[in-house]
Amino acid sequence: MSHTVPVADPAEPRTPGAPGPPDDDPAAPPLTSVYRPAAPLDVRLTLRTLRRGGGDPAWSFAPDGGVWQATRTTDGPATRHLRPRADGVHVTTWGPGAERALAETPDLLGARDSGDGFDSRLHRVVHDAHRRLPGLRITRSGNVLEALVPAILEQKVVGLDAQASWRRLVRQHGSPAPGPGPSTLRVPPDAATWLAVPVWDWRRAGVDEQRAGTVQRAAAVAPRLQETVGLPTAEAYRRLLTVRGIGPWTVAEVSSRALGDADAVSVGDFHLAHLVGWALTGRRTDDAGMLELLAPWAGQRHRVIRLIELTQASSAPRFGHRAARARPMR
Repeated sequence: MSHTVPVADPAEPRTPGAPGPPDDDPAAPPLTSVYRPAAPLDVRLTLRTLRRGGGDPAWSFAPDGGVWQATRTTDGPATRHLRPRADGVHVTTWGPGAERALAETPDLLGARDSGDGFDSRLHRVVHDAHRRLPGLRITRSGNVLEALVPAILEQKVVGLDAQASWRRLVRQHGSPAPGPGPSTLRVPPDAATWLAVPVWDWRRAGVDEQRAGTVQRAAAVAPRLQETVGLPTAEAYRRLLTVRGIGPWTVAEVSSRALGDADAVSVGDFHLAHLVGWALTGRRTDDAGMLELLAPWAGQRHRVIRLIELTQASSAPRFGHRAARARPMR
């Protein structure tokens, strides 16, 4: 089966208890499609924000330019293979969630990201970055738990350590990806599995009691949190914030990835505020200063942040302290 995926027509949710798609059969053939974006698209650049470090077991960026992803849809696990070609992005999916993964690919690749109201010319740095990266889109993965768990793991620790925790937990408690993808590919755990992770596995992964508890509280209400994908932004934020241990920083991290929020700002990130200040003024700043600098791009502030991160982070000076290191706890 080969067809063009409708950009604005995501699959309808399946009624609980209704028969699953034909690819519930492990021997079912893969589903294929070609997604033809209406605007320039850099697949790897767009999806990089979803990949938690180079060793993320849920992702594999192949030397030929293709991208493999293992994910858990509302219909079950799926593997997605994206191959950018001259006529569009060729998509192949496997597994019980193959049909849904195929239907949700346009959103994943930024089909709903219009960029309306974004004026890069308000600042030279932003304008130059926008010209250099015309294929950057704001993704909408639609998978709240897969964005939320690694964000919780990143709370108040060094990013590299949080990535190591994510790798260990997904390798240990995830499941093999369906289909013929790389042997290292793993589907992240579902909510029930996160709830069942024993305390010693959290500790060996360097995750303290506070963060482990937040993951498990979120997993306990995962269906309610998943509903935020279809809610207005303000209501989605309110619902996510009802989970103890989830604050505005974590919500912004999830909203920018799972909900396609082009205006999300991760307030509370010491280094992000200084990066934005340095890029736009040449001086350090704090959260209040960052919000003031980003105000002219209201509605598109996350886009500005992504452009700054991708083009300025490598040359920015290092300011202040580093977060605490996460260590395995015996």
